[in-house]
Amino acid sequence: MKVGLFINTQFQPGQSVAAHLPDLVAQTRAARDAGFKSLWFPHHFLTGPLQMLQIVPMMAYLAPHAEGMQIGPNILILPLLNPVQVAEESATLDVLTGGNYVLGVGLGYREVEFTAFNMSLKERAPRLEESIALIRRLWTEDKVTHKGRFYQVNDASLCLKPVRAGGPPIWMAGTAEPAIQRAARIADAWMIVPSTTLADLGPQMRTYRAALDGRVPDCFPMVRECYVGASHKTAFEECRAALQYKYDAYASWGLSGRQTPAFEDLARDRFIIGDATFVKEEIARYREALGIDHFMMRCHWPGLEFEKALGSIKRLGEIFA
Repeated sequence: MKVGLFINTQFQPGQSVAAHLPDLVAQTRAARDAGFKSLWFPHHFLTGPLQMLQIVPMMAYLAPHAEGMQIGPNILILPLLNPVQVAEESATLDVLTGGNYVLGVGLGYREVEFTAFNMSLKERAPRLEESIALIRRLWTEDKVTHKGRFYQVNDASLCLKPVRAGGPPIWMAGTAEPAIQRAARIADAWMIVPSTTLADLGPQMRTYRAALDGRVPDCFPMVRECYVGASHKTAFEECRAALQYKYDAYASWGLSGRQTPAFEDLARDRFIIGDATFVKEEIARYREALGIDHFMMRCHWPGLEFEKALGSIKRLGEIFA
C-alpha cells in the first residue's frame, strides 16, 4: 500500500505566492523523507480571485526535491490541450524524473475554461480519447501520421522520447459511469476523486472492475482530503475553514454535488480527518471496502497554515511507515 501527497498550489487572494514557494519545497521534502511514494498537482485555468500556480512549471520546479517519488497531474484537463504539446511535455518530465512521471488526465467541467479555449464541453470525451491514442503513438513510434477529427500530425516525431518504455502510464479520473468505463478501457488506472462518498464508491468500483474485462490496472488509486491532527478532538476545527473555503470554490465553479448545508455532512465518508489512530482505521476501511492500494492525500488547502499542514504530512507518514 502506498501513500502520495496531493500538494496544494492554490492561495487565497492577497497572499504572497512567491513567499510560500519555500513552504511547498518543505512539504515535498517532508513527504519524501516520511516515505511518501508519489507527488500530485492540481490543474485549472482562470481561477481568480483564487491564485494558482500553473502545473507544468511547478512539477519541474519540485521534481528535484521529490527524488524517486512518482510525479504527475491530478488531473490534467486534457481536452483543453493539444496532445502534441502534452506528449512533448510529458516526455520531458519523464526524463527529468528518471522515468517516474505519471500522466493523470480527466475531462474537466468548468465552462469558463472551455469557452476561453474556444472548445465545446460536448466535445470533451472524443477529444480526450483521440488525444490519448495520439499521445501513445507519439511516445512509441518513430514517425506518426494521424488525421483525426480534432488533430493532425503528418509524418513527424517527438523531439524527445520518454525514459520509460512505452511512455508514462496514463491514469484517468471520472465519476460518471461512462467515464469510469472509459478509464477501464483506455487508461492504466482509474483515479477516484476526493469528493465521492464511500457509499457511492462501492457501485463505481464494481462498474470499473467489470469494465476491466480481465485487464490488470497499474493500481487502485484514490484521492482523499486528509488531515491528521495531534488531537482527534481538535483536528476538525483546525482544518474546517480551509476545507470549507475549498469546497465553496468548487461550488462557485459549478461542480455539482459540492454544496452541503454543514461541514460535518460534507466530510462524512468523504474526508479522512482525525488523530493518527482514527485516520489509520479509516484508511483500512477504504482499503477493505474498495481494494485501494494507493492513497493520494491532500493535506493542505488555501487558508490552512503551512505549519499545520506540515505536521499533518509528517503524522500521516508515520501511519504508512
